[in-house]
Amino acid sequence: MATTRTAAADTGTGGGIGRGTGEAAGPGGSRDRYGGRDRDRGQTAIEFVGVTPLIILLLVLLWQCALFGYTFTLAGNAADMGARAGGGAQGNRQAACESAANEDLPGAWRGGSIGCGEDGAGLYRATVRLSVPVLVPGVLDWGPTVTGEAASVKEG
Repeated sequence: MATTRTAAADTGTGGGIGRGTGEAAGPGGSRDRYGGRDRDRGQTAIEFVGVTPLIILLLVLLWQCALFGYTFTLAGNAADMGARAGGGAQGNRQAACESAANEDLPGAWRGGSIGCGEDGAGLYRATVRLSVPVLVPGVLDWGPTVTGEAASVKEG
């Protein structure tokens, strides 16, 4: 009686059944010590430990970029408000400009410099310089400075 071999039975390289034949391990079982799941044990934990600092660094950089953009928006808005108030004020334009520019700034950004004045061409200009906080607003203020400038027509 002749025997026939099927493709499913001939999966290994050694021609036999058992260790070293390349057969898949059963559920919950493990392969041989050179080629299988045991070799990868703990790899996910090591990769996680290696990638976690990179993820944290990326999140910190994204947060710092968000603070930079927010500070830029605050400086521009404060300059607009100051120029508008200074250009339309009757009396002390300088005080009106500085007061309006400081009015809507959050507490951590109030330490910036505000410059207001006429430019001689019928415009009233305001320049606001704010320091970009480092990570936490109000804690570390040695970051770069952002400038916002605006002009408004002098009225009256």
